Amino acid sequence: MTKRSQQSMSYGKRILSSAFSGWGARIGLTWVIILAFVACFSPLLANSMPLLASENGQVSMPILSYLTAEDLMLMVLFVVVLLLWKMPLKFSTKAAVASSSALIALLVGLAILSPPKTIIYDQFREKAAAGSYDWQVLPPIPYSPSDYLRDIGGNNSLKAPMVTEKQFHLMGTDSAGSDVASRMIHASRVALSIGFIATGISMIIGIIIGGQMGYFAGRFDMIGMRIVEVFEAIPVLFLLLAFVAFFGRSVYIIMIIIGVTGWSGYARYIRAEFLKLRKQDYVQAAIASGLPLRSILFRHMLPNGIAPVLVVASFGVAAAILTEATLSFLGLGPVEASSWGSMLNEAVKSSVFNWWMAAFPGGAIFLTVFSYNLMGEALRDAVDPQLSRKAGLVT
Repeated sequence: MTKRSQQSMSYGKRILSSAFSGWGARIGLTWVIILAFVACFSPLLANSMPLLASENGQVSMPILSYLTAEDLMLMVLFVVVLLLWKMPLKFSTKAAVASSSALIALLVGLAILSPPKTIIYDQFREKAAAGSYDWQVLPPIPYSPSDYLRDIGGNNSLKAPMVTEKQFHLMGTDSAGSDVASRMIHASRVALSIGFIATGISMIIGIIIGGQMGYFAGRFDMIGMRIVEVFEAIPVLFLLLAFVAFFGRSVYIIMIIIGVTGWSGYARYIRAEFLKLRKQDYVQAAIASGLPLRSILFRHMLPNGIAPVLVVASFGVAAAILTEATLSFLGLGPVEASSWGSMLNEAVKSSVFNWWMAAFPGGAIFLTVFSYNLMGEALRDAVDPQLSRKAGLVT
């Protein structure tokens, strides 16, 4: 990319173009996109139910009857994000905020209101064995994470990968007899949802409080900084342990606690940026024009001060994933869903070290956290004025 074309780009586009010009950030982004696809479409990738089947000449999709509201909304959200990615920046910004907020709110509401369905996985295998299906199309991994395969010889024992007795398991089985590859795919949803939602909560709180601290300064800033120091002194892991002990192991509690206690770093960065921007000519012109405070803060100042916050957010997602994995490894993670941390714990439960229960979940945690760190480092280098000036991004 030439220097003239870089100068004609907006500040946000220049930062992203510089950050993702290196192979490290590209590899990290590719892994996160693959992980997001796997998490959103996990029911179609690993399930004991046929995706498509013909019974007595009638073609049906058995899996549709058992998809939850969360499954449908995540699939729609992934498609919407892809479409918004291809839209022009001036149209996609507001549409992304509005649609993402609406979809996430609807997703959480439907997930809470919709009761879980009882699924008997044996019935589909019994129909196939009895010849009831004329033909069927199975997912790439034909096992559900909660399918213990007792009807085909599951004996609640750990089996290494590629052991072919009655069925084939790419990554082996766990202590309950369920397929590890299926659990790995479905556990990616827990990791990404906790990372993104907890970081989103922290960013919203940090931007609101830090923006007002930087804009008003003075006494408001002094009080705000004391509140920031109080929240930075809170031991998050011990607070999570206390809440889990009192209110149970819920993924929503973990998200909220991590989000509510992790906003202080975002507030510090937004405060520092707003302290610089409040004296700029365009901000003074907006104040003189009589614009409302929310317009000055979030329409004029925030787009010019958000870049450092995005850097912190990438590291925040990685930290949230590690925190959830730590809780799950200790046996205090979400009980209603598969988790990489709980799978990692199974590697050391028995007297014999089960390497596949450590290698695959541990590798997934490492690659995910490493990918976010790669993108965070690239964004930090792009935002740094000295490095940007050396790269010719700032004249």
